[in-house]
Amino acid sequence: MDEQRFNMSMRKYLKEVGVTSQQEIERVVREEGLAGKGKLKVKMVLTAKGTGLNHVVEGEIDLV
Repeated sequence: MDEQRFNMSMRKYLKEVGVTSQQEIERVVREEGLAGKGKLKVKMVLTAKGTGLNHVVEGEIDLV
């Protein structure tokens, strides 16, 4: 495996996930008028087809 190519591909994917996730969270906060209403509980689930990968990250985002 070409490690440099793998790392670049992974970074590109993670950047896309981060940017699009932020856009979607901002959209739902705006459209549902959630700004200033406590915290938004979020959960991200990462899976990979054909593997046993199932990684869950839960957290809260302040809506101040």
